[in-house]
Amino acid sequence: MESITRLALLPLTTLFLLSTPISGQSPAKSPAPGGPADVIAVLQKAGQFTTFIKLLKGTQVSDQINSQLSGSTQGITVFAPTDSAFSGLKTGTLNSLTSEQQLRLVQYHVLPQFYSLSQFQTVSNPLHTQAGNSDNGEYPLNVTTSTGNQVNITTGVVNATVSNSVYTDGQLGVFQVDQVLLPLDIFGTAKAPAPAPVADSKPEKSVDQGSDDAPTQSKRPTDDDDSGALGLVSGPSGVMAGIAFVVAAFLAAF
Repeated sequence: MESITRLALLPLTTLFLLSTPISGQSPAKSPAPGGPADVIAVLQKAGQFTTFIKLLKGTQVSDQINSQLSGSTQGITVFAPTDSAFSGLKTGTLNSLTSEQQLRLVQYHVLPQFYSLSQFQTVSNPLHTQAGNSDNGEYPLNVTTSTGNQVNITTGVVNATVSNSVYTDGQLGVFQVDQVLLPLDIFGTAKAPAPAPVADSKPEKSVDQGSDDAPTQSKRPTDDDDSGALGLVSGPSGVMAGIAFVVAAFLAAF
């Protein structure tokens, strides 16, 4: 009888356990709210930025951008050159740069503040870039707008144009540019070397025959010379003739 009672209560016990929540089980988490946009993901989705993505990753500037987006309220603005813009560079340009110069080149395309296209109409030039502080003359970048709100960028080496707005959310702005922004600090025209000293082309000073520097020359008597010197300096024959003349004169006196 007891076993029959237990069998009867078993289904009821099972039903009770199934209907009672297990202690300590947490409810399913709701999806986390979306964080800041990832600059690499934005560029990959847009396409045609393969070279710029490689530079962002290789220099770790993409990590810097994402970190700043997470910890700053000022935002970030990125000027992204297309693959065709990089192909327009002289062959070997990127490979000729040092690691430090490549880093500065990529940082030069990043502004440490968010700008919309309309805000470029009122900015104060030159703008600061991640490469340096333009107030100190480092990596200045000038951005202006022209007719039709076209945004133009001047580096001192190239003049570029913003050709498209890739992404903007009030925190990150990514704008497509038609040329690689080459900073004057890296690609500026080298100063011309100082000219070599000009060799002294003055002719050598001619020796004046009448000057004290002129070599002494014996004066040779001429047939017209009747100075009375009797040719004493004209050689041995002259000396003998002079002696004979003196002897003849002496004998004539007696």
